[in-house]
Amino acid sequence: MARLAGAAGLSVAALCGCTDLSTPAYHRPDMPAKETWAHTSRAFSAADAVNPQWWKAFDDPYLNTLIDKAISGNVDIRVLAARIGVAGAQIGEVQAGALPTVDAGAGVDYEKSTGRTLTKTYNVATQVNWDIDIWGKVEKSVQAQKAEYHASEADWRAGYLVLVANVASTYFQILQFDDQIREEQHTLERNKQILTIYQQMYANGVAPKTEVLRQAAEVNNVTTELLELRRQRDTEENALATLVGVPAGEFKMPAGQLRQRVKFPDVPMGLPAQLLGRRPDVVAAQYRILESYDEVGSARLAQLPTISLTGRAGTAAFSLSDLFKVFTLSFMPSINFPMFDPGVHAHIKTTEAQSKVVEEQYRQVVFTAFEEVENALVNLDAHKKQRVELLQQNERLRTVAAQVEAQLKEGLVSQLEVLESERSLASAELSLLANHEQILSDTVTLYKAIGGGWPDVDVTNVASSSAAAAAPAQ
Repeated sequence: MARLAGAAGLSVAALCGCTDLSTPAYHRPDMPAKETWAHTSRAFSAADAVNPQWWKAFDDPYLNTLIDKAISGNVDIRVLAARIGVAGAQIGEVQAGALPTVDAGAGVDYEKSTGRTLTKTYNVATQVNWDIDIWGKVEKSVQAQKAEYHASEADWRAGYLVLVANVASTYFQILQFDDQIREEQHTLERNKQILTIYQQMYANGVAPKTEVLRQAAEVNNVTTELLELRRQRDTEENALATLVGVPAGEFKMPAGQLRQRVKFPDVPMGLPAQLLGRRPDVVAAQYRILESYDEVGSARLAQLPTISLTGRAGTAAFSLSDLFKVFTLSFMPSINFPMFDPGVHAHIKTTEAQSKVVEEQYRQVVFTAFEEVENALVNLDAHKKQRVELLQQNERLRTVAAQVEAQLKEGLVSQLEVLESERSLASAELSLLANHEQILSDTVTLYKAIGGGWPDVDVTNVASSSAAAAAPAQ
């Protein structure tokens, strides 16, 4: 063993003189500086934070119930949780590579000679093999798998955030359909009343038949729109059923009113730098960079000589009574020089190339994060400005409708003009309703884009502690 260790030491000394055995130090890939958001006038501070249960800011108990049910019953989130368990189990699987293996067996051999004599031999044997991880290659692989475990946890948090956002947005959409269906039903009734008036006017010879046909076609159009709204509501209800973990068709959501049930929350936001630590998908991408670096280190350490110890013990006899009288025992250390294996060097290049891939994937995730925040701010700002205009429009059309109604009582206008003004007001109400849902959905998207209340994760600290624990013994 002393001679083997000395030979291994000389080999390592010669190898280290011309071979890179270092593990890349983790660092967050360079990204363009982003200090402010282009579409907000708010001044941010480091104290800004998001409530982890941010959906409660909408002040809707039924929404809270749906989200609780989705968190406990959604299949996708349970799959992500199961993958965390797989990643945790794989840590133990990698750690087992540093442990000895034992093979034991017993049997009976039969041999027939040319003289037709049958010889029977009993045997018992045990073999122990141990590849000693003297350079820390296995430990480096363990650290890589631990990084994957943390990345899987971040994947779960990202899936959790997507799930909550999807439940909230789908819920708002269904409530919007409920309000639209009510408005369209009223519109249909008004259009039927208008059709009746035109039919009477046509019968009295004061309106052409084309007006009757045109209004009848409008009734057909509104009826078609009403059927389409009900179809869309049913499909969204099926989608919500799947999100909360209930078979589609077996979940029924009671009709509601969006504007009366859901309020607009104030959305606190953090700095761009905090975004990189809050968004779970960004955190997962950082952990996978750390994993790739550890895999590079493990691949480089695989060039070093390996020492294996093999021990064998056994006995054999022609009868069971003599089986345990004589034992054979052997112990054989061996040394392997993988630096001459072209496959080892090829694997190093593969891991180094893969590390470049995950770095670029991280940049892609960050750019997507910045884009999602900016788009959410753009949409939220635009829809809030549109809301101001729509409120003014509705108020003016409501005033017009009231005046036309008053003129009807004085005999200055016809019932047809009243119904036409009501129809214009109903169309404006639908636009305001759609705007309300857009603002709510934009708010959900913004909560999701800024990390949804998950705390900051500093992968650099995790990498530093892992590097100290996994420093190779040289």
